[in-house]
Amino acid sequence: MGLGRTVAVSLVGLTGHLVDVEAHLAASVPAFTLVGLPDAALAEARDRVRAATTSSGLSWPQRRITVNLSPASLPKAGSGFDLAIAVATLAAAGLCRPAEPAGVVHLGELGLDGRVRPVRGVLPAVAAAVAAGRPRVVVPAGNAAEARLVPGAEVRAATHLAEVAAWYGADVEVPDVEPVPATTHGVPRGPTPDLADVVGQSAARWALEVAAAGGHHVLMVGPPGAGKTMLAARLPGLLPDLDEQAAVEVTAVHSVAGTFRPGDGLLRRPPFEDPHHTATPAAIVGGGSGLPRPGAVSRAHRGVLFLDEAPEFSPAVLQTLRQPLEHGEVVVHRAAGSARFPARFQLVLAANPCPCGGLSGKGHGCDCSSLVRRRYFSRLSGPLLDRIDVQVDVLPVTRAECARDERGEATAAVAARVAQARQAAARRLAGTPWRTNAEVPGSWLRDHRPARAGHRDLERAVEAGTLSLRGRDRVLRLAWTLADLRGASGPDGSDVRQALLLRTRGGLGG
Repeated sequence: MGLGRTVAVSLVGLTGHLVDVEAHLAASVPAFTLVGLPDAALAEARDRVRAATTSSGLSWPQRRITVNLSPASLPKAGSGFDLAIAVATLAAAGLCRPAEPAGVVHLGELGLDGRVRPVRGVLPAVAAAVAAGRPRVVVPAGNAAEARLVPGAEVRAATHLAEVAAWYGADVEVPDVEPVPATTHGVPRGPTPDLADVVGQSAARWALEVAAAGGHHVLMVGPPGAGKTMLAARLPGLLPDLDEQAAVEVTAVHSVAGTFRPGDGLLRRPPFEDPHHTATPAAIVGGGSGLPRPGAVSRAHRGVLFLDEAPEFSPAVLQTLRQPLEHGEVVVHRAAGSARFPARFQLVLAANPCPCGGLSGKGHGCDCSSLVRRRYFSRLSGPLLDRIDVQVDVLPVTRAECARDERGEATAAVAARVAQARQAAARRLAGTPWRTNAEVPGSWLRDHRPARAGHRDLERAVEAGTLSLRGRDRVLRLAWTLADLRGASGPDGSDVRQALLLRTRGGLGG
């Protein structure tokens, strides 16, 4: 009999749990049993590990092998346990020194030829290992650059199972093979589009600046070709770089999602996600078979989620946005377990005023009936719109503006004002868990009311039914952002009235 131990990491959402991998060999009919709530991909590890071991020139023990993944009550998923299972088995068989791998974390999938293949989620897994006091980690060579982003980690890059076995004293020849590169669905970072490319649209540009300064959600309504998509694509360029904590959070999400490019280092710029209107609820909020994976709302964490032609999205997708908009995170429940992902993003919705898009156009009329118009725009439900702080009409560019080629300020100039406003908010919110005005709760806002004149404007809008109580709090958040942009210590009546205009697309009701 023999017993071998090592350590792996199981990810549930972005939370990593250390898993003790124990291999027990008994003198009985040869068999391989894997226990500890493995999913289908992990249950197949027995065949990958056996083939990889023999391909590495190591003898497979002809014993009854039982591999336990502890804690047994925690669901485990994925192929990242292969390397740990192989090392524990070899240690139990006496082919490796059993004491050395016991305190080392092993992550990686095994190919049938013995090569160690990259896996998803290495960054949060290594971070969890370091936080738990296990800084020594062995990862696939394709994940080494990602693992080394974690401060305090002692990373060894493995190319082949024989190489790992030789580290622990196995008498085996290490083959000279090319490491398996990491595959990613991420796209290379291109140049940031400039706000100066947008002709005209001074009102929409100002609304976008306010949204960037306070982290507010935006709805833009206008005909096709007015510039809604161009404006939305330029919002990330107005946002400041991510700080260290946010950069690690965002990078961890993209690592689990498989969209992280390790060669680019930590993601320092706010991400931009623009899913197609045919996306399913699982694609937006996260899901999949087994333990859930992050969706578009989490990949847009600390960045921008843009829904172009928002009324064309299914109502189920739009309604799933309400919880992350309110709480800044999403919890996905599945039979195999639940996963929690961060989702603190800026939502940008773009919509035509009617299905044909000609309602506010200048070149042709609208062919839609009033019933069709109402039905089309009502796909954006009241509860969802109530969570959108900035709602602006994007009118067509006039012939005179086109002839003059009126271009506004460049992204750099606007981003500088946004950075100053965010710094003012950060100083005011120091010592609180909030970073931007959009995150401040209503209780804080009611304790820091604006001038009495502005307060009366708010109460009239609530009495007229233009604003809900939630909408009133959101107007106050906008007023604080406007005050930050002009360098004031707090909002006054003019800030509140301007915030009301931004909130209600210019319609103040009574």
